[in-house]
Amino acid sequence: MATQPPTEPTTRRQFLGQLSLPERTYLTDALRTETVGGVLLLIAAVVALIWANVWPHAYESVLNYTVGPSGPLHLDLTLEAWANDGLLAIFFFVAGIELKREFVAGELRSPSAALLPVIAAVCGVALPALVYTLGNLGSGGHPAGWAIPTATDIAFALGVLAVVGTHLPSALRAFLLTLAVVDDLIAILIIAVFYTSNIKFWALGLSFTGLALFWLLQRRAVHGWYLYVPLAFVTWALMHESGVHATVAGVAMGLMLRCHRIGDEKQSPGEHIEHQVRPLSAGFAVPVFALFAAGVTISGPALVDVFTEATPLGIILGLLVGKTVGIFGGTWLAARFTRAELNPRLKWADLFAVSTLAGIGFTVSLLISELAFPGDPGLAETAKAAVLVGSLLCALVATVLLKLRNLHYRQLCEEEDRDSDGDGIPDIYELDDAAWQARIRQPDGTSGADADAGAAVGGAGAGRVERATDHASGDTAPGASTGAPDDTAGGTAGGTANGTANDASDGRQEGASG
Repeated sequence: MATQPPTEPTTRRQFLGQLSLPERTYLTDALRTETVGGVLLLIAAVVALIWANVWPHAYESVLNYTVGPSGPLHLDLTLEAWANDGLLAIFFFVAGIELKREFVAGELRSPSAALLPVIAAVCGVALPALVYTLGNLGSGGHPAGWAIPTATDIAFALGVLAVVGTHLPSALRAFLLTLAVVDDLIAILIIAVFYTSNIKFWALGLSFTGLALFWLLQRRAVHGWYLYVPLAFVTWALMHESGVHATVAGVAMGLMLRCHRIGDEKQSPGEHIEHQVRPLSAGFAVPVFALFAAGVTISGPALVDVFTEATPLGIILGLLVGKTVGIFGGTWLAARFTRAELNPRLKWADLFAVSTLAGIGFTVSLLISELAFPGDPGLAETAKAAVLVGSLLCALVATVLLKLRNLHYRQLCEEEDRDSDGDGIPDIYELDDAAWQARIRQPDGTSGADADAGAAVGGAGAGRVERATDHASGDTAPGASTGAPDDTAGGTAGGTANGTANDASDGRQEGASG
């Protein structure tokens, strides 16, 4: 009887695995700014609530104060309108750059890697809309607000993490950021398609001309902020005059920037501009928008209405239930049918907690609340109150769930950040680097020149180095590694593909440019 040749084991793609060093460097830099912006956003929301309830007339006077020329493009807008249409255009400009970079150089560049977060984002938009719509089909309902609970606010979510002091591994943070980026794209498409009326085609055509000129200048590598800033403002103003929401111009210009590197570039033009504009967006534009949008009246009857009327209740359930179940359920089903394997250092409960955190839909949800009910300011205020309540509930539930695993997250974060030799590259990216092993270990197995760092690392660091050395000689035994960031000898979580010395070298350049 003929012997069947042994079959090669099927390699299952890992979900929420270890990031490459360049991607981790970019993520750390981006989320550091967003976290600071998220804290400012929380402060601005609290100030708005206090201002609107203690000095309501002063708050309304500031909101309705008109600034700008009346002709020729009717830019005599209230401060509230400038915040909604102008400042959020900066926010969506950064979102457009993020999306472009994710697709050409980030986590979404590979169709297999992009599948799960894209499905999660789509399900995280579809299910909240369905929950809201089902609750508003009867008498007294307002189906026009279906898009309000569909958005995720990454800055608010990171602000919550910063305030409560919860650690979160880089893989989960990357998933949350990627999810929010795709979510922002869907949100701007919803705004452009469903909340646009009375289009002035002459203005829209001129706005498209401005976008084409912006694209041409980029392709010709023309530099100079004095060219791009006026062009961007005129393009935005024409988009606003056309009747299409002006934030569409912001995301369109962001998508036009080149985000891949050519030659020996340390940063692409898109990455450079994003690095310059992100602090303006996170630290000024979004908090000021929150100051003008989050000031809703809080009273006993108003809170009762939030939990009893169809529109606000649909928003709350859409954010808390629809978002959580949509993101988690979509991701779980996609992983099941694509045979993706969850990182063994994490559990599905971790993804459920992050899905709940993604239910915080502050900035874009507040914007859509005003767009959905333009002729009913009272209903728009009720919808905003529901957004605040729903986001607060999501933040509280997510905080409890994440705190239950915070000790484990802290250990993972310490392993991700540990740098025994102080060269700026975490140890997990140098396990297969012989030069790194020589710097860390002497022939007798004790720590070398970097003795203090080796002592700080302790048993976990020794186990990691032991595993790296044994793996290099082919003598790794199953279960012999106790302090390694990956649970298998093959280097799961992308350790083999992403943790090579070449990636580490690239990451060193990335860190220098960052």
